[in-house]
Amino acid sequence: MVSHMKTTIQIPDSLLEEAREVAAEERTTLKALVEEGLRRIIADRKKRTPFRLRDASFKGDGLQAHLTGASWEKIRELTYEGRGE
Repeated sequence: MVSHMKTTIQIPDSLLEEAREVAAEERTTLKALVEEGLRRIIADRKKRTPFRLRDASFKGDGLQAHLTGASWEKIRELTYEGRGE
């Protein structure tokens, strides 16, 4: 047995009027349109795969020993040394 719950939602008047027009044209109810819309959105979101950042690291042994404890500013400065102005 399917359970139902009454609830109140606030939507812009213009959207409500448009939805009522669609419901009338399709000979259905506003309730049916809202249910269909929610089902579609939920199904679409379930299909989405979560974003995964690709591994873009370089092969190597990590940070060079002489940079251990160096600030990000120092590492960035060395990275761009001799480039640009």
